[in-house]
Amino acid sequence: MPLSFAVANLICALLWAGDLVARGYRIQWLLRGLGQPVSFRDAFRLNAWGEAGCALTPMRVAGEPMRLLGMLRCGVPATAAFMAIAIEVVAAWPVIITLAAVGLWRFAPDWLAEARPALLQGVRQRSWWVVAVLLVTGVVGVVASRALRHAGRGPRRSWKRMLVYGRRVSWWPLVAGAPLTVINVLARSAMLPVLALTLPLHPPVGVMLVGSFGLLYSQLVLPTPAGVGVVELGFLAGAAGDLSAGNESSAALLLFAWRFWSVGAGAVLGLLLAVRSLEWGEIRSLFRKVA
Repeated sequence: MPLSFAVANLICALLWAGDLVARGYRIQWLLRGLGQPVSFRDAFRLNAWGEAGCALTPMRVAGEPMRLLGMLRCGVPATAAFMAIAIEVVAAWPVIITLAAVGLWRFAPDWLAEARPALLQGVRQRSWWVVAVLLVTGVVGVVASRALRHAGRGPRRSWKRMLVYGRRVSWWPLVAGAPLTVINVLARSAMLPVLALTLPLHPPVGVMLVGSFGLLYSQLVLPTPAGVGVVELGFLAGAAGDLSAGNESSAALLLFAWRFWSVGAGAVLGLLLAVRSLEWGEIRSLFRKVA
């Protein structure tokens, strides 16, 4: 029996909240391991700012600077803040890659049999949209990459100071953070399958998990904010299987709900917390400190 749409959204809200809490504790523990303790409230807030920055800027370029701003506002030295983010990324990616490898080993044959034909057919049916989206994405990518190269010409942070903080970090935040990264990946990847369970006919859960993971993490390399255009095209074309159930309007509603919980809710929360916490003069001052 299909889930009701309200119940599916409630489950997605719980997954979204669990993801934010897990990532809040992960960065809080890393900062504590570097000798820079912050409250969970501050850790949660700075991650929400980063979520908004990722969602609203090409290639997610504002995500980490916004988190740096949050740490600076909590009194964390800039070098320690930069080091915490770098260690978090280095520690998280082996876990993400391992989960991806396990998922592909278990579900890749099902995805190839179920989703690949639907994806190829969907791309053929939307060939003009594919060309238009790829052209726009390419133009945005060129502009964004030039802006990043220009920004990268500024002064480099002292490696000696970074190494000082690197030697201080304790091992326990890295070990304790691994299960939190698992929660992060699984919670975000599970949103699409949960919403799809509202359909009377839906692809196998494993197929949807592989497609959901691919659509989510493709945003790391797509130049448009949150992968706008490409992600929607992949979703409707069948990257996670045929989610239309013979009804295009149901697929559109599913896409809207999934994009809200995977991107929109975090962006709205981060913007609200930034507006509530910061004044424009303080934002400019913090940005100068990051620079």
